[in-house]
Amino acid sequence: MGRAVPERDAACAIAQAAAVIGDWWSMLLVRETARGRHRFDELQRELDISRKVLTERLTHLVDSGVLEKVPYQEGPVRYEYRLTATGRALLPVLVSMQDWADRWLLGDGSLTATADDDSAEAHRVHALPGTRLPRLALPAHTGGETDPVDTGGRAAATVLFCYPATGYPATGRPSPLPEGWSGVPGTVGCTLENRLFRDAYAHFTAAGIAVRGVSTQRPDEQRAFAAAEDIPFPLLSDMDTRLAAALRLPTFRAGQSLRLKRAVLVVDRERTVRHVQFPVTDIPAAVETALERGREVAAASG
Repeated sequence: MGRAVPERDAACAIAQAAAVIGDWWSMLLVRETARGRHRFDELQRELDISRKVLTERLTHLVDSGVLEKVPYQEGPVRYEYRLTATGRALLPVLVSMQDWADRWLLGDGSLTATADDDSAEAHRVHALPGTRLPRLALPAHTGGETDPVDTGGRAAATVLFCYPATGYPATGRPSPLPEGWSGVPGTVGCTLENRLFRDAYAHFTAAGIAVRGVSTQRPDEQRAFAAAEDIPFPLLSDMDTRLAAALRLPTFRAGQSLRLKRAVLVVDRERTVRHVQFPVTDIPAAVETALERGREVAAASG
């Protein structure tokens, strides 16, 4: 259970936060609910935790306002545990911890927007096929919020390409990219990637494949870029790291912001990841592969 904050730390926000989420199991429960696991039995199975400890930690997180109990069955009543607004606000903290560990504990400390093929990040991404993306909606450059997976249209598959950030190559506006951006390995190529998906967009739609670009940039930044480059598909903002947390996507920190590392995912209409590309070092080849694998997923869903 959470510990009481000593009186000397009553005004310390770090101590207050640690009292709520400083426990190992509490952090992992936030991680798992962000990944779409909401029921007691699946949480117990995934974490291999005792029922007693799980009950205690869930009760603590509910009492702290991080989780809420939502009934999903009557007679007897059974509950799911879902993140509240307070809990969702923890996701950037969770992803920042992942980013710190990827760089400093599992990596060599280098700042990079890519990864080695045998890195912990690569192994984590390559374990995604078969994972179901939980339902969520992200701000879109077109306005409002959009599901990363096209489940309401005619698409039988969705290609999600994640990229660090774009500038404004055709507008003359001040670039939103931080100083030293191009010196970070793996950052260069986001405009090219968007243009290649744009130029191949008719082929994707003809094959029944939806396309979504995802970065952690603000929607207004994405909107300016999309207008300048005539981007025909939605650019989604994961500025609150909901998608990154749901799939444990690799990130790096630049310009005081978390950025997604370049990755390509193909997801079927049942929201299941079927194919991944990471790291992406040959962008034109990655776009071609996304079309090929998207066609295979769409045909299998046919």
